[in-house]
Amino acid sequence: MQIFTIGYEGTTQAELIARLKQARVELLADVRAVPLSRRPGFSKNILAAGLREAGIDYVGLKALGTPPEGREAARKHDLARLRNIYTGQLELPEAMVQAAQLLDMASERRTALLCFEREPGCCHRSLLVEAVMPDAEVIDLFI
Repeated sequence: MQIFTIGYEGTTQAELIARLKQARVELLADVRAVPLSRRPGFSKNILAAGLREAGIDYVGLKALGTPPEGREAARKHDLARLRNIYTGQLELPEAMVQAAQLLDMASERRTALLCFEREPGCCHRSLLVEAVMPDAEVIDLFI
C-alpha cells in the first residue's frame, strides 16, 4: 500500500491541488482535529469544494487529529511529548474506527493525508502512518 502525506503550511489551495493532481491522488483525508484554517482555502468546506472541482474526493477524519496539547507540543517541536499524547489519541474508540476506515480507503484509492505542518517529521501524520499502516510506502509530497 502507498500513502501520501502533504502539509499546506506556506502554500495556496491551488498549489496544493496541483501537487495532489501531479501525484494522481484520488482522495484527500483531512486528519486535522480542527479542520478550520486562517489560511484562505483550507477550511474544510472550502477545501472540499476546491478538491471536488479538481476531481479529488475529500474526507474529514477529525478523530485522527491531534488534541490541543499535542498541537502545542508540535509547535514547540517537542516530538517525544507529541508522540506520547498522540498515542493516547489513537487509543480512543472513535479514532480506532476512523483509523480502520482510513485503512480501507487507502487500500482502494490513492490517498493523501493532510495536515498543516509542511515537514512530516514535525507532524502527527507521520505518527499516524507509523501506528496504523506501518508497512505502507510513504510518499511525502512537498509544494
